[in-house]
Amino acid sequence: MRRKTFDAILTAGGAMLVVVLLVAGSLLMWGYSFVSSTVHDELAQQKIFFPAAGSAQLTNPEIGPYLKPYAGQQLVTGPQAEAYANHYIAVHLKEIAHGQTYAQVSAAAQQHPDNAQLRAQATTLFQGETLRGLLLEAYGFWELGQMAFYAAVASFALAAVMLVLVVLGYLHLRRVSPAEEL
Repeated sequence: MRRKTFDAILTAGGAMLVVVLLVAGSLLMWGYSFVSSTVHDELAQQKIFFPAAGSAQLTNPEIGPYLKPYAGQQLVTGPQAEAYANHYIAVHLKEIAHGQTYAQVSAAAQQHPDNAQLRAQATTLFQGETLRGLLLEAYGFWELGQMAFYAAVASFALAAVMLVLVVLGYLHLRRVSPAEEL
C-alpha cells in the first residue's frame, strides 16, 4: 500500500471521528440541559423551602450541618433535594413510630385496625417516604445530567484534539511523495 493512501485513510477516519465526537458532545449537552431544566422546573413547582437561618430546626446536629448552606432558599437543585430528603425528611421520619418504616407501621396497623395512632403514623410515614423518594429521584436525575455535562466537555475536548491531529495529518499528506510505499 502506498504511504499517501494509508495517510489519507487515517486522516479521513480522524475527520469522521471529529464529527462523531462533536455530535456526541452536542447530544450530551442537550441531555444535560434538558435534565437540569426539567429537574429545576419540577422542583420549583413544589414550592419547598429550607428552614430559615437561625431556626430551631437547624440547631439539630443531624439537620443543621447539611441544611445551613441552603437556609431560607427554595429547593430547586439536585444537591438541595438530596440534602432535604436525607437530612430533613429522613430525620423527621425517624421520630415517628420510634424509627420504624412505613412497611413496619402499616403491617402493625393492619393487625390492629382499631388503633388510630398506628393508622395516622402509617399515613404520615407513607407521605414522608414518598416525598423523600421523589426528591431522591430528582437528585439521581440531576446527577445523571451532571455526568452528561462532563461527558460532553470531554467529547468536545477530544474532538478539538482530533481536529488538530486531522489538520496535521492533511499537512503531512501534502508532503508525502505519491510513489512512497509503506
